Amino acid sequence: MSISYNRMWKLLIDKNMRMVDLRKSTSVAPNTMTKLRKNQRVDMSVLERICDVLDCSFGDIVEYIKD
Repeated sequence: MSISYNRMWKLLIDKNMRMVDLRKSTSVAPNTMTKLRKNQRVDMSVLERICDVLDCSFGDIVEYIKD
């Protein structure tokens, strides 16, 4: 089972936001941003904050990839 956050990065581009802007507006730690860049699992509360800032749902930022 794999997780991809490519949808989130595309959404950031569409909204003209930089990764640092997202990190600051969600108060996400830098090591959590690293996990997101490496498509590693993060806590649901982090994803909730990201969805709140980007005004989207989980499916807009996370994709489940079956191995």
